[in-house]
This record gives sequence, structure tokens and C-alpha cells, in this order.
Amino acid sequence: MTENDSTPLILLVEDNPGDVRLTQIAFQDAGFDVRTHVALDGVEAIEFLEDEEAPCPDLILLDLNLPRKNGFDVLEEIKSDSELRQLPVIVLTSSASSDDVILSYEQHANAYLTKPTNPGSFVDLIQSLGEFWIEKVRMPSYS
Repeated sequence: MTENDSTPLILLVEDNPGDVRLTQIAFQDAGFDVRTHVALDGVEAIEFLEDEEAPCPDLILLDLNLPRKNGFDVLEEIKSDSELRQLPVIVLTSSASSDDVILSYEQHANAYLTKPTNPGSFVDLIQSLGEFWIEKVRMPSYS
């Protein structure tokens, strides 16, 4: 959790405004009280994570197909940084490519989820994600 607020902070790295809104609504519909910071591309995501004034996210949801810096590059940068590597990074993408799955795990993604096209299925996916990563997982405290 972040130092000033016990509400989990999710860094959502997603360039599609429709998917951003769908993800935010899915968390609400699934009954999770979360704060969301949106980075519209990989460069914004890394800038947020390196900003000493910004709160540390509890979970990162990372799309792969991003402008300026793709999700693989963001993942590699996070997992190679000694101060960031402990952050859980969930790849949440429309790609079902086995090559993308393999590369994501090789770069130490904590999970790989393919976005369902049906909004109801998307809410179900976010419900499962939240139950595990928000309610069940215990992360180390670095404060």
C-alpha cells in the first residue's frame, strides 16, 4: 500500500481510452475500491515510477502495444531496476500470441492476461485479478 492512503493504487499503462474506462468501470463493478493512475504510453509509465514525489503503485497493469516505448521495454526496465523490480506487473493485453506470453514471462511479468472482448467477461477477469492481487497477495512493505 502507499504511505498516505490505504486504498490500493494501480498504475494502468494503457493507450486506448476505451480500455482505460472499461478497466476502471470493471474495478467498480467488481466492488474494489482502488485508485488508478493512468499512463498513456511507456515513457509516461517510467516517468511516473521514477518520480520520487509520486506514490508507489501496489500493482501495475501493463498493455504491450504502446506508443513511444512498448510494454516489453517497460517491463524490462521495471524488472531490471533494483528499486522497482519487486512491484507486481500484470500484462493485460489483447495479444494472445504465444511469443508475447513467453517473452513477458522471460522478462519476469508476474502474470499474463488476455483482455476478453466481451465487457462482462472483462469484469469477471478484473474480479479474479482483484481477488488475488488486491485481497490475497501479501507484498513486502518498503516504507
